[in-house]
Amino acid sequence: MVDVTKKYTNGEITIIWKSGVCSHSANCWKGLASVFNPKERPWINLDGATNDAIIKQINQCTSGALSFVYNSENVDYKANNTMVSITITENGPLIIDGNCTLTDANGLHTELNKKTALCRCGASSKKPFCDGSHRNILFTG
Repeated sequence: MVDVTKKYTNGEITIIWKSGVCSHSANCWKGLASVFNPKERPWINLDGATNDAIIKQINQCTSGALSFVYNSENVDYKANNTMVSITITENGPLIIDGNCTLTDANGLHTELNKKTALCRCGASSKKPFCDGSHRNILFTG
């Protein structure tokens, strides 16, 4: 699977979607189907809600696949966040919240920002990132 980054804008904000870190939890479209509809192309319709409602829903993204920038600032809304928190979810991934660098065993660095879900079950096809496989294998932990 090819990792894709797409951007959608309404002139005031730009939504950034990174397919490679999406865990397909469906929080986006279940919470705001007027904006996020995976059956439509493009799947994000910024005319479907107010910016405040869209931002609130983006903040519910557990994997960090969705983020946004204010176009007037041209910076990530959490770019100045220096605190990183790690949450172990019940029967699911580790959630990294904040800006940090992930270094793999080969020394490859990946910049993480906002929220990122890391696999705990071992079944993800996008390791170290969660792809939602824990639900399929009924992971507990």
